[in-house]
Amino acid sequence: MDKDVQYMRRALDLAELGRGSVSPNPMVGCVVVHQDRIIGEGYHMKYGGPHAEPNAIASVKNKELLSKSTVYVTLEPCSHWGKTPPCADLLIERKVKKVIIAAVDSNPLVGGRGIQKLRDAGVEVVQGIMEKEAIELNKRFFTFIQKKRPFIILKWAETQDGFVARENYDSKWISNPYSRQLVHKWRSEEDAIMVGTLTAKYDNPRLDVREWTGKNPIRVLIDRNLSLPNDLHLFDQKIPTLCYHQSDRSDQENLSFIKLKDGFDLEDVLQDLYSKKIQSIIIEGGAKILNKLISKNLWDEARVFTSNVCFGTGIHAPQMKGRSFDQISMQGDHLKIFKNHTEK
Repeated sequence: MDKDVQYMRRALDLAELGRGSVSPNPMVGCVVVHQDRIIGEGYHMKYGGPHAEPNAIASVKNKELLSKSTVYVTLEPCSHWGKTPPCADLLIERKVKKVIIAAVDSNPLVGGRGIQKLRDAGVEVVQGIMEKEAIELNKRFFTFIQKKRPFIILKWAETQDGFVARENYDSKWISNPYSRQLVHKWRSEEDAIMVGTLTAKYDNPRLDVREWTGKNPIRVLIDRNLSLPNDLHLFDQKIPTLCYHQSDRSDQENLSFIKLKDGFDLEDVLQDLYSKKIQSIIIEGGAKILNKLISKNLWDEARVFTSNVCFGTGIHAPQMKGRSFDQISMQGDHLKIFKNHTEK
């Protein structure tokens, strides 16, 4: 394996450790190499905390070796002050010999400025090593910056005969316990999770990560006319929750009622989530919301469980015909993962 690829792969593996903890910042990993030996490494561990580069530099025991070392970083070092100092300045200050970057940061505050700052200081910069993998790792971040909306993941479970619920809206339990635990893991990795009025009413979901460890996503609910009963789990004020409507109601602790224009659509909700720096959202129903997003081609991934249960009649599952997917067996369930490469 090419040495540069080997070390960048390690940096990408480190970056992955920040998943679910650094949003709205990107996941970033960094490796410091001297004479074909890793002498330091680090990653961005938590939003508001040190970035990958200072963590990697701090781990180097003999700082004198930095001037003779190559730094591998999965994303262009920042060049501006945010919650932490510019990482490009730190690399310059430490007189590192060479910096190898996987992907350029698409954030307008960085966008090539970090690379230019390094080069102006006499640091050799190489870019594009494992760029595709680095962009895939931070697809939420890049989507948020470039499309000015959250990264949208659709998720549902359907029966073998193509239903997401019975005619009375009962949908428990279509998928098996292994699949449900995986869904809780997914929730811990995203900023927010959304359901519509009917799903909230008939399923009374908690939308938490009780079957996994990690943070609970912000709960997002659409209830246009505030018709839902107050005793639903979504209104228990245990997790920050946003309720979008077109009436009037005062906020409560951990429960925000956001009034939008009459007849608001999903784009309005997504725009407000974007303004709140919510970088990713998983949509767990109902079928009406899922179908709307699919018809508008407004999604990035769809994760669909198909079980061996049959309902005979009920509410039809959304259709993803003609789209390619990856398929995984889940102890009797089949998970299909679709990726949207056609959005305008």
